[in-house]
Amino acid sequence: MRTLARHNSSPAEAAGQVFKRISVIGLGYIGLPTAAVFASRGIEVIGVDVNAHAVETINSGRVHIVEPDLDIVVHAATTEGNLRATLVPEPADAFLIAVPTPFKNDHEPDLSYIKAAAQAIAPVLAKGNLVVLESTSPVGATEQLASWLAEARPDLSFPQHAGEASDIRVAYCPERVLPGQVLRELVDNDRVIGGMSPRCSQMACDLYRVFVVGECVVTNARTAEMCKLTENAFRDVNIAFANELSLICDKLDISVWELIALANRHPRVNILQPGPGVGGHCIAVDPWFIVNRTPEEARLIHAARIVNDGKPYWVIGKVEAAVEEVARTRGCAPADVRVAAFGLAFKPDIDDMRESPAMMIVEHLAGALPGQIMAVEPNIDVLPGRLAQLGVALVSAEDAIATADVWALLVDHRGFRAKVPARRDGVVIVDTRGIWTDAA
Repeated sequence: MRTLARHNSSPAEAAGQVFKRISVIGLGYIGLPTAAVFASRGIEVIGVDVNAHAVETINSGRVHIVEPDLDIVVHAATTEGNLRATLVPEPADAFLIAVPTPFKNDHEPDLSYIKAAAQAIAPVLAKGNLVVLESTSPVGATEQLASWLAEARPDLSFPQHAGEASDIRVAYCPERVLPGQVLRELVDNDRVIGGMSPRCSQMACDLYRVFVVGECVVTNARTAEMCKLTENAFRDVNIAFANELSLICDKLDISVWELIALANRHPRVNILQPGPGVGGHCIAVDPWFIVNRTPEEARLIHAARIVNDGKPYWVIGKVEAAVEEVARTRGCAPADVRVAAFGLAFKPDIDDMRESPAMMIVEHLAGALPGQIMAVEPNIDVLPGRLAQLGVALVSAEDAIATADVWALLVDHRGFRAKVPARRDGVVIVDTRGIWTDAA
């Protein structure tokens, strides 16, 4: 593995000689910020998405997702004519694929979105183009992408057959950004570049140096794919340790928050904080890609997934027990007890609810306790359809605190952390984040 030397000219000048137009396939939480950052460097960017509402919103200079400052960058890029969205791919010098990669019910990776993207861009590919897969993917996905492209365009050569002499360059470059800080981290963070040949890697490095000030570190495609999965599996294992501690401490009548604070005083111990589970499209999904390919070897990674996937059910049990406690104390039926869930996103201060354990918990509770669940999520204006259909009410924090009998703190949003509410008599708190443990 090596780090390529920088050009003497500025990144935008050096890459701009090659890349006059860039196409980003998939305008979600990664694709749209990436497209906007490229456009902010003065390059023409064509964003492609199957969601007509997203395309229309972007072309009007607005955004359909919540990410700090993204609306400002998109508005400027569209106003200046550097960013345009469309439903159908158009010719470009480079194509970046940033589409979802979920897994199927048996935790088998679902590459159908990548295949659809490959089939969509294949008709407009031309000799000299670069295709970069950014979607978090199982090992071998970049090679599979190149194979699909080769099947669709037998008139062009690809690196799996022609090597350095290929007409089309193909590389893998995973994003590694934190929601809420995407625009900054896209620029500042190092990028791992995994080309299918050295020339593929060089061309991908030239592309990302348009805006990346971190290092572009070169490896092969398979190692780059595994690097992304490893980063998220590492985090998943560490979160699982904290979540398992919370289960143990609950059984032994120990405050897990106090325990972790004490243990972290050790100079070489840094235990994370437990929560209601693990969410998001990366950490909750990526380790399964490793387990799926190497089930006999990935025993620790598999165990961590089991712990974290099981944590929401433990929280559901705690909330249901709290409902029973309130009913016994007040001499009423459990059906008369109201529950407020504070937070639906998969992490604090964003609107992203993909793979959110809080969403799973609320959905389950709404099914078990019909008409009794209210949700507090300050980052959205409308409930997801499935929650609305289950009769969940979207309310303010003030209303929930004033009327709910059980408070389930599921996400430590900034507003929830800022002020610990005064607990009314008889209210039971289920605090999965340890920020309301001192509620009076």
